[in-house]
Amino acid sequence: MFNFKLYNFKRYNFYLIAVVIILGLCSSYFVKQAGGTEFGASNFKKQIIGLIIGLAVAIFVSLVDYHFITQFSLVYYIIGTLLVAGTKFSPLGTDLSTGSYRWLKLPGLNFQPAELMKILLILSLAVFLCKYEDYMDQFRIVIFAGIVMAIPTSFVLVQSDLSSSVVMMFIFAMMIFAAGLSYRIIAPILAVGIPAFLVVFWYIQQPYQKLISDYQQMRIVGFLNPELYDNSIMYQQNYSIQAIASGRLIGKLFMNNASDSRGYRYVDVIESDFIFTVIGEEVGFIGSCVIIGLLATVVIMCLRIANRASDRLGMLIAIGVASMFMFQIFANIGVASRILPNTGLPLPFLSSGISSMLSSMLGIGLVLNVGIQTSRSKYGGFSML
Repeated sequence: MFNFKLYNFKRYNFYLIAVVIILGLCSSYFVKQAGGTEFGASNFKKQIIGLIIGLAVAIFVSLVDYHFITQFSLVYYIIGTLLVAGTKFSPLGTDLSTGSYRWLKLPGLNFQPAELMKILLILSLAVFLCKYEDYMDQFRIVIFAGIVMAIPTSFVLVQSDLSSSVVMMFIFAMMIFAAGLSYRIIAPILAVGIPAFLVVFWYIQQPYQKLISDYQQMRIVGFLNPELYDNSIMYQQNYSIQAIASGRLIGKLFMNNASDSRGYRYVDVIESDFIFTVIGEEVGFIGSCVIIGLLATVVIMCLRIANRASDRLGMLIAIGVASMFMFQIFANIGVASRILPNTGLPLPFLSSGISSMLSSMLGIGLVLNVGIQTSRSKYGGFSML
């Protein structure tokens, strides 16, 4: 479990921990501002507690050999799948606002299993792809790996959590590519997949479609036709870009500390899905660029650790975590700035919510452990940095 003899602590990435702490402290302030005078202090306290617990989890996991952790990947996979299924098919499943079943309501805690399932899927796929690394030129491996991904993803999808489902699909795509999937397989997949995606995208816009829920369809249709839905389905994103634009170059942080007067007060779920709106208005273009730079640094550090991993398993784990962060950062900021349809994804390390924070910190802990492992075996198939 703790194989300290195999660890090179000179390779422990304290810079990554430092960046995460900075983001967490910034998050506490932005979440406080989002809560206004009524909920600001409470939000701040919860976020600080979440940050402290998350850091403890990250540091602990970083000292546990990921080879030991992945021995139980099948158990994690089954438990995670049961949890995401339970949000829809058990009495504990509930949602706090929209009516979609994304949460398990436990005594004193509302827990979002899909956030944990992303990490458990990364571990399961990493083990699977390592086990069949000599067969990455066979189409059946893609099918089997796809089934590993599709089972929990399907349960997440029936919760009306399309965004988390897409994150899991993206993680799968990046990991199987990094595992060395043959181009003889990639080419036909793209040849069939791209037209199929276009057909599905057209279909879900039709009034008779049954693939996604009505409110998800309206978000897509509203995004494609914003002039028709300015005061209805698009109001969140419209107010969001107005608030971000009002921050201008340096923001309103030092102008007036009364958060109740800010433009982002008109945006729903501002403390989680639209936290970047708060960032844009409070610290302006320059501050937003700094925050984006810190988030990009986290992704780059994860990719560098993946590139220097001691074995294939570690490389795939780090790639999976980097992919998760990468997609969620792009999607959250894209929604807040209205370049993507409204999705409902948290911004890693910055959005409020214990589930998101713990999932992100768990991923950081795994990557840190990959980084301190000494050489075990050589592998091929991935090089980025």
